[in-house]
Amino acid sequence: MKRILLLTFLLLSLAVSAQVQTVTYSINPATFDDTTPITITINGTSVDETSWGISTTHALYLWSWSYDVNDTNQADSPSNGSWTASNEASKFTYNAGTDTYTKTITPSVYFNRNGIGRIGFLVKTKDGTGDKKSQDILVEVGSFQVSLTSPVENSTSIISSGANFNIAATNTNGVASYTLKANGVTVNTNASTSSYSYTHTGLTSNQSYELIATQGTTTISKKFSVVVNPNTVSEAMPAGLVDGVNYNTSDATKATLVLDAPLKDFVYVAGSFNNWQPTSAYAMKKDPSSGKFWLEITGLVSGVNNTYQYWVVDTTPLANSPSMVKTADPYSTLVLSPYDDPSIPASKYPNMPVYPAGQSFEVTVLKTGQTPYNWQVTNFVKPEKEKLVVYEVLVRDFDAGRSYQNLIDRIDYFKNLKINAIELMPVMEFEGNESWGYNTSFHMALDKFYGTSDKLKEFIDLCHQNGIAVILDVALNHAFGRNPMVRMWMNDPDGDGFGSPTAENPYFNTVAKHSYSVGEDFNHQSLKTQYYVNRVIKQWIEEYKIDGFRWDLTKGFTQACTASDESCTNSYQQDRVDVLKKYADYSWGLDPTHYTIFEHLGTDTEEQQWANYRVAETPSKGVMMWGKMTDQYNQLSMGYSSSSNIYRMNSSSRGFTANRLMGYAESHDEERLMYKNVQYGASSGSYNVKTLNTALSRMSAIGAVSLLIPGPKMIWHFGELGWDDSIYTCNDGTVNDNSSTISGDCKLDTKPQPQWTENWLGDSNRNKIYNDWAKMITLKKSEPVFLGTATMANTATLSVNIKITNSNLTAAQLKDVVILANFDVTTQSMVPAFQYTGTWYNLMDNTTINVTDVNATISLAPGEYRIYGNKQANLAIENFEKGNAVSLYPNPVADYFTLNFAALKVDVYSVSGQLVKTYNANGNADFQFSVSGLTSGLYLVKAFDENNNARVAKFIKN
Repeated sequence: MKRILLLTFLLLSLAVSAQVQTVTYSINPATFDDTTPITITINGTSVDETSWGISTTHALYLWSWSYDVNDTNQADSPSNGSWTASNEASKFTYNAGTDTYTKTITPSVYFNRNGIGRIGFLVKTKDGTGDKKSQDILVEVGSFQVSLTSPVENSTSIISSGANFNIAATNTNGVASYTLKANGVTVNTNASTSSYSYTHTGLTSNQSYELIATQGTTTISKKFSVVVNPNTVSEAMPAGLVDGVNYNTSDATKATLVLDAPLKDFVYVAGSFNNWQPTSAYAMKKDPSSGKFWLEITGLVSGVNNTYQYWVVDTTPLANSPSMVKTADPYSTLVLSPYDDPSIPASKYPNMPVYPAGQSFEVTVLKTGQTPYNWQVTNFVKPEKEKLVVYEVLVRDFDAGRSYQNLIDRIDYFKNLKINAIELMPVMEFEGNESWGYNTSFHMALDKFYGTSDKLKEFIDLCHQNGIAVILDVALNHAFGRNPMVRMWMNDPDGDGFGSPTAENPYFNTVAKHSYSVGEDFNHQSLKTQYYVNRVIKQWIEEYKIDGFRWDLTKGFTQACTASDESCTNSYQQDRVDVLKKYADYSWGLDPTHYTIFEHLGTDTEEQQWANYRVAETPSKGVMMWGKMTDQYNQLSMGYSSSSNIYRMNSSSRGFTANRLMGYAESHDEERLMYKNVQYGASSGSYNVKTLNTALSRMSAIGAVSLLIPGPKMIWHFGELGWDDSIYTCNDGTVNDNSSTISGDCKLDTKPQPQWTENWLGDSNRNKIYNDWAKMITLKKSEPVFLGTATMANTATLSVNIKITNSNLTAAQLKDVVILANFDVTTQSMVPAFQYTGTWYNLMDNTTINVTDVNATISLAPGEYRIYGNKQANLAIENFEKGNAVSLYPNPVADYFTLNFAALKVDVYSVSGQLVKTYNANGNADFQFSVSGLTSGLYLVKAFDENNNARVAKFIKN
């Protein structure tokens, strides 16, 4: 359990030198019951306080856990606190005179439980990040103790069929009564001995043993097992089978399992269908051609959940490698976890299959006769790559319920923002529940923390019904320690069932081949890894109708570098280019319009290989490249000209032949623009970017000079509302950006939940960003001019001037656009350099200016912007109105009108875009909106509902 906990703190972190120390200790008294006060003493000379940063504070803490008398049912001490912030109740007392650390506890009190048979502990710094901890220490509790001398407790022994098996144990405190059970049946007893011994002879089947020793009223149980080599049968595997579960479409009582386990000697399938005690009938056969293990399971019941694991055996394992590994199927589509599932509420995942009692590690769910999801949209046409505006979402931090249902409930929010794609940060089975998802362990399985498979499909289906594509963020550079392909070939010196890959591992490198190591590093030159990746692609495209993948950390897909060679990792690597092209080809082979997006952040020379790949085809391919521009846009939003050059937001600046740069001003990896605005913004006189509303007023301009540049763009959730919480906000609301520790910066912590109330959507300063960006996105999607060519100065400046021209359009169309924005903190006179004289339209409100001198200056206040076009944005206006329609009566209007819903606020605009009236209806469905004072003509109404979503209508005033 400790290892599982620690993994949650290692996500997305660069490798650092391990700081685990071996300390010496003593416990007084040496023998004790759980109600006996004990003193734990740590020898200070065995602690390197300097390396842990506690040489002056001597702040050392106890991290502890306990077991019951059978050494099971592990539970952490309530006094532990969190790994990054130990509870002060667990702090040791430092004794300077003796250079020792001491802590006195009474186990039953400290662990808040009785019947403790063993305690475990380690010592650590208050923030244990970076392995600032000691070795694990286990101590038996009680005056009556039983020790297995043969075999090792909780071990699995591998024997030949027909062999004998010796069991021996000793106990303290006099004689005891022993009972030995095998597979639940008593096979031997000894009523009075302190030295138990028994030989179980002629074993031909697997045995699950329990040795029960009783002394007085105290009973202690020791468990261990024997697995018999079944002498694997060599038999050809039926044609057409793939790794994992193969359902028999004509017979729901059958399914065939396939496991690729090179170098392993034999495999059993243990599961609910054999009471987790597999006989020789459940020994997998071996295909002589492929070397894969396979077995047909029969007697299944349609619609019933079954669970299973593989018992994978190596009779001559490498040093520090286990002889047997119990593992779920690498190709699981649903796994149950004893670590994570207990804290998933039924409201999120109703009727979750039950984890099988008495087992350990993840298990796979097998269910025949499943009812397929009833898709409402089967022919979704994806938005063009060039028009994509992607909304990046971490489900965990998007809404208080942290579920797919929350996304479903907010579909109007997405629709009214006008985005046409949603990218979900990883939702594949990850370790823990509070996670960004990049610590993936099963890439084909959906993590259950956000909801069921059908609920995700419902969300995808709903998005498709509303013209919104769904993209998944996938972490295929690596996998984490629970991954079966890690565990089947691993070093496990402490015997806890987890470890790092061995040299025999056919999927993973023993050491990362790049300088951004996360988890265990896949070897993408391995054909087995490539097969696995292709299966992952196929699963999500075909089963979930996913429209695209954002491939995380593609720099790691090389075998040419080392973990310490940053220069190599960041330079052009041909093996990386080639294998990622193969993955893109496979994706496009399944879906010719599939979106392929690489988070590479590398050299232009290498990225061009993917961005320009197969672009000339129909439909056009080409990989979209993740375009980080956060630093430059944040300089603009804060009001600093240095390093503010946004020229590289344009695809052509990087040598891409088509618009394949998915540029962004914010993503999950970078600090929030608004946080830095209010912390570090510039000022002049009374104008101060550090003032919240002033900072918010600059974000519309950020949208204008980012979203409208031709090519796909991305928004990180709540950038459109000016979210000003730091990305380094901790669980407790404080901010910690101490990046000198592995993840002590709180970057991965669950964030304070968004306020879906008037505090957010009802805040006019925040809502203006939302509405302005929605209109800009509508322009981008609807007006062909934004498929054109952008001209931008390659310089750092706070006076941004962007020209966009589509030469394929005529002068009678909106073919030219000029975007001006003043990010200074003082008013600036900007030279627009219009493409020609004549009437130009402000596309945000359709006011006009008559240009007689293309270089005549235009005065812009700080944070102000203009989007001028040579014609009105008629397509965008029509699209915007259509998407936000509302019924208005009567129409034409004489004195007043009413609406068909209870509006909170209503604005009336003239046809030229001038705001002429504002009403606060406060949700009164009978509110009469008086317009008797308006002159005759055409007017536009923008009404806001209870969620502050805008709806639009027109009326004629008589």
